[in-house]
Amino acid sequence: MPSKTNIIAARFERAFDADIRSRFFRGLEFAGPEGDPGWFGPGSAVWYVHSHLPTLLLGLVGAAYIEGLDPSISWMAYDHSRIPERVDGVPTGGIDPEGAAVRLGHSLSFFIGTAYGSTATAERLARTVRAMHHTVKGTRPDGLAYDADDPEWLRWNYATVVWGLATAHERYHRRPLKGDDLERYYREFVRVGEALGGTDLPATKADVAECLESYLPRLAITPIKAFGTGPNLRDSKTKPWEPGSPFMDWAARDMLPEWARKLALYQPPNPVTLRLRRTTLWVVLNVLHDATGPLPEFRQARARVAAGVSAPVASTAPDAPDPVLSRAEVEAGA
Repeated sequence: MPSKTNIIAARFERAFDADIRSRFFRGLEFAGPEGDPGWFGPGSAVWYVHSHLPTLLLGLVGAAYIEGLDPSISWMAYDHSRIPERVDGVPTGGIDPEGAAVRLGHSLSFFIGTAYGSTATAERLARTVRAMHHTVKGTRPDGLAYDADDPEWLRWNYATVVWGLATAHERYHRRPLKGDDLERYYREFVRVGEALGGTDLPATKADVAECLESYLPRLAITPIKAFGTGPNLRDSKTKPWEPGSPFMDWAARDMLPEWARKLALYQPPNPVTLRLRRTTLWVVLNVLHDATGPLPEFRQARARVAAGVSAPVASTAPDAPDPVLSRAEVEAGA
């Protein structure tokens, strides 16, 4: 736990509380019920990986990048997400900073809440995300239909997320899990995918890599993707540490598997520059984590189970159909 006199930690906590916790953590329970392990519990690989917030954030950036190589995902976001800037309801091709902040806030509350929240909190978050997915249906400009409840889409989405989080952890965490411990993370995280309705999900590092590459024939760079990556971000005024900045775009593309790099036309810088960039990012992420320490939600979860834990839930897969809700109804209950 960082010292109360740590200026960096204090400023970070104030900013996180104002921008994220107060807006997106409402109703989430971390301090109780006593003994409730939630979905994972102490000693789990998920608790360890998700406690390093800077690499968790980078992993989500990487996951979003590779996820968007699926044209249907690009058009789902374009048609339904608040990230695209809109004028009179029509996307302009730009990014809405507030919409991007809302997406980030919901993502953080989900991956922190399902990791450290009570069982009821994790289940509530999963129901909310499933309900939102049920509303995302439409048709791409080329006439192909998309549906966020499609099992093939759910498998792709799951594989991109676990890949992004695990890859950022392996590359940039000061003390990353390795070998069997890292494989345990892949096995544990399946619970999150199952809770969102996924089936036949890859549960090892090798299976995730194989699953991602198996989708290559259906992937492509859409105009949406092309306009928001690589040289097209050269004149961006976004701060280096923010999603959508040239630096974070480089960090995401640099983590990609080789086949995805080729698809995205990623040309790594010369070896000296590449090493310097990776080292700089490693230092920044770990210095920030060392200065701020784990989030209060993590510390609350540890205190919740300090005296022992009750039996974990047997399954996170939905056991009944979800009610049909409009997007407005889903957001009102989020």
